[in-house]
Amino acid sequence: MEVKTVATFVCEVVKREYALIGQSITANFPQSFPNAAMKVQMDFEKRIDEVVNCKNKQVLISPYMCNDIVATYFACVEVEELTEIPEGMIGFTLPLMDYAKISCSNKTIDQGYSKLFAWMGENGYKQKWYDKSFPMEVFYLEEGAEEEVVEILVPIQ
Repeated sequence: MEVKTVATFVCEVVKREYALIGQSITANFPQSFPNAAMKVQMDFEKRIDEVVNCKNKQVLISPYMCNDIVATYFACVEVEELTEIPEGMIGFTLPLMDYAKISCSNKTIDQGYSKLFAWMGENGYKQKWYDKSFPMEVFYLEEGAEEEVVEILVPIQ
């Protein structure tokens, strides 16, 4: 019997910019993950109503930076503009750029990364490394759902 999943593993290139407000955590990598990521997301979800000009509270955007020693992982929402940033949060804009994107799920993120990087290689795309950019995970939250849609976006050059 085949297990059904919300993951489609469809890869594409998208052009986006983001204005984000959220919180972050920095922890040892890889030993502190995914626990550190889940902690910052749960902490942020408790405060999400403090973000007044949020576009969609059901879409959690998690940019990250990692050097295989430590990682900084964010839990954010997209906002109309960076005007009112709550105490203890950070607001920043990611400029318009191209991303390689795949749709997977919270249960298939590892497969999603493998398939996305394979697709990028097959199509001649190279990851853009932290020049005004972040790779990110986008979670489409569903109350009580065991499996949720997640998009992985990797900046490309």
